[in-house]
Amino acid sequence: MNKKSLVWSLASLMVLASMILAACGGSATATQAPAATEAPAMTEAPAATQAPAATEAPAMPAAAPQGQEIANAYAGMYKGTVVTMTGPFTDNDAVKFDASVKAFEDATGIDIQYNGSKEFEASIRVAVEGGSAPDIVDFPQPGLLANFAAEGKVVDLSGVINPDWLKQNYIQSWLDMGTMDGPNGKITAGVWARANGKSLVFYPKKAFDEAGYKIPETWDDLMALTKQIADDGDTPWCIGIESGAATGWAMTDWVEDVMLRTTSLENYDKWVKGELKFDSPEVRNALKYVTDIWFNDAYVYGGRAAIPTTSFGDAPKPMFDNPPKCWLHRQGNFITSFFPEGLQPGVDYDFFYLPPIDPQYGKPVLGAGDIYAVFNDRPEVRAAIQYFSTGDSVKGWVQAGGAISPHKDSSLDWYSDPVTRKVAEIIQNATAFRFDGSDLMPGAVGAGSFWKSMTDYVSGSIDEDTALKQIDDSWPK
Repeated sequence: MNKKSLVWSLASLMVLASMILAACGGSATATQAPAATEAPAMTEAPAATQAPAATEAPAMPAAAPQGQEIANAYAGMYKGTVVTMTGPFTDNDAVKFDASVKAFEDATGIDIQYNGSKEFEASIRVAVEGGSAPDIVDFPQPGLLANFAAEGKVVDLSGVINPDWLKQNYIQSWLDMGTMDGPNGKITAGVWARANGKSLVFYPKKAFDEAGYKIPETWDDLMALTKQIADDGDTPWCIGIESGAATGWAMTDWVEDVMLRTTSLENYDKWVKGELKFDSPEVRNALKYVTDIWFNDAYVYGGRAAIPTTSFGDAPKPMFDNPPKCWLHRQGNFITSFFPEGLQPGVDYDFFYLPPIDPQYGKPVLGAGDIYAVFNDRPEVRAAIQYFSTGDSVKGWVQAGGAISPHKDSSLDWYSDPVTRKVAEIIQNATAFRFDGSDLMPGAVGAGSFWKSMTDYVSGSIDEDTALKQIDDSWPK
């Protein structure tokens, strides 16, 4: 081999060796890929799976004793969902309702879509029977709800809202009135959202105070005050029951109020259901307390004969003559809208709680209210109805005026109107509450014979025995 060939061969070997080394070196660098598999630094992703920071919601039930779903809702789990509602709220009331739930909607992302109707009772029956009931329905009186509950159309809330919370936030009477017959036994058919009271006696405060009269604490005190005013030469009571086709309802309210003060809640409930007859010792006893006032011409402005023809709205107006022509008027808080203009509550007029009669029956209140029921069971619906079991759900409405809360966790400081605040205080202090009895009775009785027969009895065209028999005979068989 010549020298040139040898040099070429050595050069070739060196190139080949360098290529092999390069190849080996490149391969070694690539296999340092474990540096890339330091990606486990990314699998420190448990930082990502610290999402339980979001599911720390399980701690919320302590702050949301109503149930799990409301805690979930405030954690944002139902954001973007819709809950549909209907009821009798329209116009300004609908605006106030929408405003009262806005804070809940903003906090949870749940859209509560309320669609009220002035023909509520007819429209809800069509919707339920057609299988298109809204999620939550507001019933202004529980009779219609009871029908749906018996048909199995209503969700039993005993498994939706913590029963301990309901006992904590309502007096027992509200729970009793929300418990209804389902197809297979008793169910919690709804929760109460608003209330109003009727067990009130209005009086012309300025003149009353100047005369030295005192607020009665018992029925005996009330009758003593009645006699004192009569002995002073004035007429104690302003009473009228004329109301067009509904004439007589004001009399039925008196009977119901006295029934609550002279017999048990069990008897009151039986009476409303037709299980305790009108012609019974209990009802006759209640009537006696009423007629001891109504049928004494010295106690009623215009005498007994004027009661059936005096409009219920006009009845209290003589209190504000100077001097007053009558001094006491029992009615619900709505009656202030019939008072003469320009009167100032707490100055020109005030009211007191219609006193108890028998101490064993406590301090009951007769009234009315709105009860919310669920027709479709979904998590966001559960969250909403749990919310409605709190005073917070009606706080905005209370502050705006036009609502009284039945919830124990509501505050009297929410009420800007002194009349409403005082009614709310009376309701809060009640030992028992019952719904207007005639509103719960079948229409033929509660809005028929009860009104008419009591009116005829007051006018003197029939006697008590006949009136009670007529009402009992009218009860649907």
